[in-house]
Amino acid sequence: MTPARLCLLCGIAMLGVLVPSLHQIGDHGIDVLSLLSGAGPGESMTAILLRYSWLPRLVAALIGGASLALAGVLLQQTLRNPLASPTTLGVAAGAQLALLMATLWAPALLVVSRAGVAFVGGIVAIGFVCILGWRHRLAPAIVVLAGMVVNLYLGTLSMVLVLIHQQTLQGVLIWASGSLIQNSWDSVLFLLPRIALAGLAACGLARALALLEIDEDNARSLGVSLFWLRLASLGLAVFVTACVVTQLGVIGFVGLAAPAIMRLAGARTFRVRLLWSPVFGALLLALTDQILQITAASHAMLIPTGAATAALGAPLLIWLVPRLIRKGRHSVVARVAGFPRRTRPHRLIGLLVVAALLMMIVAIQLGQGVDGWAWALPGDQVGSWRMPRVVAAAAAGLLMALAGTLIQRVSGNPMASPEVLGISAGAGLGFLVAVWFAANPDLALALIAGTLGALFALGVLIVTNARSDFEPERLLLTGISMMFLFSAVLKILLAGGDPRLQGVLAWMSGSTWHVGTTMALTMAALAALACLLVWPLAAWLDLLPLGAATAQSLGVSVRRSRLLLLILLAIMTAAATLVVGPLGFIGLLAPHMARMLGLARAREHMAGAMAIGALLMILADWLGRQLIFPTELPAGMVATLIGGSYFMWLMRRL
Repeated sequence: MTPARLCLLCGIAMLGVLVPSLHQIGDHGIDVLSLLSGAGPGESMTAILLRYSWLPRLVAALIGGASLALAGVLLQQTLRNPLASPTTLGVAAGAQLALLMATLWAPALLVVSRAGVAFVGGIVAIGFVCILGWRHRLAPAIVVLAGMVVNLYLGTLSMVLVLIHQQTLQGVLIWASGSLIQNSWDSVLFLLPRIALAGLAACGLARALALLEIDEDNARSLGVSLFWLRLASLGLAVFVTACVVTQLGVIGFVGLAAPAIMRLAGARTFRVRLLWSPVFGALLLALTDQILQITAASHAMLIPTGAATAALGAPLLIWLVPRLIRKGRHSVVARVAGFPRRTRPHRLIGLLVVAALLMMIVAIQLGQGVDGWAWALPGDQVGSWRMPRVVAAAAAGLLMALAGTLIQRVSGNPMASPEVLGISAGAGLGFLVAVWFAANPDLALALIAGTLGALFALGVLIVTNARSDFEPERLLLTGISMMFLFSAVLKILLAGGDPRLQGVLAWMSGSTWHVGTTMALTMAALAALACLLVWPLAAWLDLLPLGAATAQSLGVSVRRSRLLLLILLAIMTAAATLVVGPLGFIGLLAPHMARMLGLARAREHMAGAMAIGALLMILADWLGRQLIFPTELPAGMVATLIGGSYFMWLMRRL
């Protein structure tokens, strides 16, 4: 099917959904063409709704979809990366964070130029991505991986601002989810001239950008200044994205889906993609929005269009990942391994355990109150209030570190972790399902649902990566796609305002304020049980990183051992996720720090990682309570900021 025919089919489908969408408004005898001529005396409410809400929303969706598709085409061509888009490279997240910061601390800048503020945020985000991928000549896998991590990191910073300034940023969740609700033509009048100029500029760059399809030396010989061409193209893509984010919020994955589908439909050259991708993007977003309006009206709920497109785009990204990296290429991620081995590890492990215990005492006894800093005396009620959350944080950190150690040794991937591979996101999806069907699920039901969700995520990872022998880059990209899917589903559910999900936001951010004595003791018991179950399996964990053939020759049943370890991994991840949320990066950070300290054997590695994981999570919980007292930052969010910084530093070292 050619791009033109696919766009024609999408246009016909669009016309088909416009009729029921119009019928939902009310009075069916209105001449739609007369709506553009202004309100008349005695005009019905239906006509007013059509003129100032329905029609502007339709036009805004068309412009927004075309704009994001244009930005995606420019980014993919400039970086020669079929997975580049405003979402996967963090441009939209950077623009959103910049707008939030300006709203809080420099509102005058928004009066001058909201699009300018968003543009600066997008430029900073893509600048970080380029810095992280520069050492590898902007290799596609590294660039997209860096973009996704930057996107998650900036998204976490945005959530921190929302939690701290809830009153000021009260309506940001719906806007950030990409709501296309309109009550005037202002957004259309803002976007139309700017996007038209951007389109003309893209057409002006089309001839030079088409030369990027050949190698760089030949492009230079033809007189192309690659640096200035890439700078102009990236700047144009960021500007277009900034304009859309300013008016419509974050619309997920249209910039990825439209060019990718056009490429699959036969648009092989850049000029053909530049022509048809914006057309298809406009129809795709408008069609999705109209279907969502019809669905939402029949179910009396709000479904943000941007979050819905992200939910649809995440599976597309998972499907496209194998087409990014071809089998047989040398893995860049594998270079992370190779730390020294310590000759006397037990003394170091003992010091780490003592450090974790001392940090636990400090977290329980020392903190700020109405009278400033104070040390809680024995028997003080404040200390007894703090103890359950500190114990639960320590247990969750231990479990996540142990799960990270398992997945790194089983997969042979030093950058794997339950959070990065989307296993925590799968557990979060399971927990959301449990909350949806049982408003207040008990701990056992939540743990079962979380474990099933984690196993589902593991199944997706195995099915989509088995043929590539679990190449590290593909595995990481698939996992982070699962994180995008979880985030999109969460935004859809939260925007609906369902009372069953009121406590989900605090849980998702990793807050431990809700932990009581029963949950703390249960988490401690689960952590102890996990240690007892995994400790005898150390021989498997020593042999599996050597490869399936070697492990099999040494008497290990590879399939059975991996299955058992993955089931234990899913249970541990689900238990930890119930306390500290689906992010955190402790499962990546703790095993890495243990290896950097020279703990190489499986038991040494596990013991050191567990002590470090408990220490880091207790520290994150304590810092969250003290940094901006009396406002509290969730422990999982603080751990995400710490671990995300380490992840980006690690990528810089690749």
